[in-house]
Amino acid sequence: MILEKNCCEILSALEKAGFSAYIVGGCVRDTIMGIPIHDYDITTNALPKEIIEVFSGHKVIPTGIKHGTVTVLHNNEPFEITTFRIDGEYTDSRRPDNVIFTASLYEDLARRDFTMNAIAMDMNGNIYDPFCGEEDIRNGVIRCVGNPTERFTEDALRILRAIRFSSILGFDIEENTSDAIHTLKTRLNNISSERIFVELMKLLAGKKCVSILLEYRDIIGQIIPELVPAFDFEQHSPYHKYNVYEHIVRSVNAVPRNINGADVLRLTMLLHDVGKPDTFKLDENGRGHFKGHAKVSAEKAKDILQRLKTDNKTLNTVYDVIYLHSDKIDSEKYIKRIINKIGFDKFLLLIEAKKADNSAKHSFVLAEIEELDGFINTARRLVEENACMHISDLAINGTDLMELGFKGKDIGECLNSALQLIIDEKLVNSREKLLEYAQEMKK
Repeated sequence: MILEKNCCEILSALEKAGFSAYIVGGCVRDTIMGIPIHDYDITTNALPKEIIEVFSGHKVIPTGIKHGTVTVLHNNEPFEITTFRIDGEYTDSRRPDNVIFTASLYEDLARRDFTMNAIAMDMNGNIYDPFCGEEDIRNGVIRCVGNPTERFTEDALRILRAIRFSSILGFDIEENTSDAIHTLKTRLNNISSERIFVELMKLLAGKKCVSILLEYRDIIGQIIPELVPAFDFEQHSPYHKYNVYEHIVRSVNAVPRNINGADVLRLTMLLHDVGKPDTFKLDENGRGHFKGHAKVSAEKAKDILQRLKTDNKTLNTVYDVIYLHSDKIDSEKYIKRIINKIGFDKFLLLIEAKKADNSAKHSFVLAEIEELDGFINTARRLVEENACMHISDLAINGTDLMELGFKGKDIGECLNSALQLIIDEKLVNSREKLLEYAQEMKK
């Protein structure tokens, strides 16, 4: 196994100074799996002050010197270098209160989360693997180092990391590790919303997300309790073959990975029917209805994403797509209205959401997907034709209206009114016609 040149030079510099040095953790795991490495973590028996001395000719940043970590810039590439350590008590369920530096690589690896991440490799490709992590990688198994209860009690974020790794890598979670995940799930309450959101987004992108979201739904319910009522909630609908939660999960997986905004759309699908249980009605024929569920789901999704401290762009996109996802698109005029309301890019996501939604229903519903693809083509054509769908597309502007005597909010109201008439094909977007319309409005 050949390591990247800059990384080898860092390891070599430490060894020439009389220290042991290894790459460790995820970069070793990915090297074994043949996955491209984007950054290297290095561990050494050199103390932080000794690391700084070795790299005195480099820019050195004391990024986590309290825990033994410094970052060295070598040829403009950052390398995190951490002294072998033993972690102290974890009172916040996230990070050790203190660390003890050690000369033992074994003790350093023993504090890590999973066996696949507790492997060290020297610059010559020699492996040090006291917990049989390479074997677990070969067998596709996620297993805690040592006692799973201790590992998850120390750092509860490891619970989400375990199921995220399983989703992304396609690995199975070893039985004792899995049992501890379920048992200790309430410790996730101690983890920051930001960290939970990052892990959730990665999990949703995984190739094994369906089985993880189903098998570990109690973990999902712990971080998004609004989804719990959807568990096993039967829909009693001829369109649906799954209960609400399984429909949600399978719609997440139906989002293509190669489209722009796939990550946000998978999040959207996770929340798109969260309001269904609240709106359920059973008619006299035993058929279920969820009138108004899109609006309720959008509002719930907004609350959830605010709690998870999601950025506003993501929150607004998820809200708009969920709010409109059950609307029937029946004309070119309606396509224009939607693009006017949410923009072209969100319109494309809306159609992809509808396709993912249909893909998680009975097969006969899939016939609508061809029609939905046609709506995308129509939208692209409208954009190419410079169809008037926004106030900025109008042949007149606010200055023109001011010259006619309009003031304040009346300007915006007149422009918006004209735009809606043009979208409805009741007014032509020409300067002459729009000025005539404005003059009538002024009267």
